[in-house]
Amino acid sequence: MEELVIASVHGPVGHLELNRPGKLNALTLAMLQELHRVLRSWAEDPKIQLVLLTGRGERGFCAGGDIADFHAAVTGGRHADFLELLALEFRTDHLISVYPKPLMTLAHGITMGGGIGLASHAPVRLVTADAKLGMPEARIGYTPDVGGSHLLANAPGHFGEYFAMTASSFSGADAVYLGFADTVIGESFAESILDELDDLIGLGAAEIASAIEVLHSVPESRQLEIEQGWVDYAFGADTPEEVLARLDTMVHPAARRAAEAIAANSPTSVVAAFHSVRAARAEQNLRGALDRELRLAAHLMHQPDLAEGIRAQVIDKDRNPQWQPSSPREVNASALLALMDQ
Repeated sequence: MEELVIASVHGPVGHLELNRPGKLNALTLAMLQELHRVLRSWAEDPKIQLVLLTGRGERGFCAGGDIADFHAAVTGGRHADFLELLALEFRTDHLISVYPKPLMTLAHGITMGGGIGLASHAPVRLVTADAKLGMPEARIGYTPDVGGSHLLANAPGHFGEYFAMTASSFSGADAVYLGFADTVIGESFAESILDELDDLIGLGAAEIASAIEVLHSVPESRQLEIEQGWVDYAFGADTPEEVLARLDTMVHPAARRAAEAIAANSPTSVVAAFHSVRAARAEQNLRGALDRELRLAAHLMHQPDLAEGIRAQVIDKDRNPQWQPSSPREVNASALLALMDQ
């Protein structure tokens, strides 16, 4: 059987590769267990001085969790099993964030959801210009997790609420602007990165990040900064309903597209995502954000939108989910807020 996570040692460098390219390296329980086991082992191994995490295949680093498995769990009554998987995933993301050695991630191509959790909490976060990142959970009746609410909360202005509610994606260059990555690197360096690490051995994570930025970064073409004004006005509102009301008054084409994107998403997810980002911004603690996201996951697993959203987007692919409730005004926001305040 082919290994879905390949762990190899090259002198002082430990290299972890996600190896499920046919499924965009979508994460399974076995993959998460192996990632967590190896990361813990290498953290205590004095021979390993630097860790590199990459994903095999040209199409992407990691598309997130295996959505088909998620659907099977919530429709088959195995909610507790999948919640255990999420708990392990969140522990792995947190381990990456506090790793005692320089840990470098390289995000390329599709990097979504759980892929963000692996790539964007690391001490050294590299991204290619062709990368497409995002937290698309609101499209399937879920909410940003893997610490995504924490990352979104710390994006400039109110881009966090914008990306959480619209479930839109962004480029590698914009990932740096938003705080999801440190440096955009060129394709040649990305392809030969293992051969380029010898000179970085012995340096701290911050020094490695600075060295790579100086030596291997490529010019960034950022698009988001020019959108800051209208995004902050609309998404700086006090409630999701007021965000939508402000968008409805705007003639800016991008604002119209944002309103249309939100309207297509699960209303329950939109409300949960908005408040999750606000709670994470107030708390400023990744561990707290992960705990909150796990409570929200346990709740949303039992709501009709999650199974329906995955069915519409992934299983039947009719792109016509029937959300319950059908409007953010009808969502029980009090129940969601109670989960966030625990």
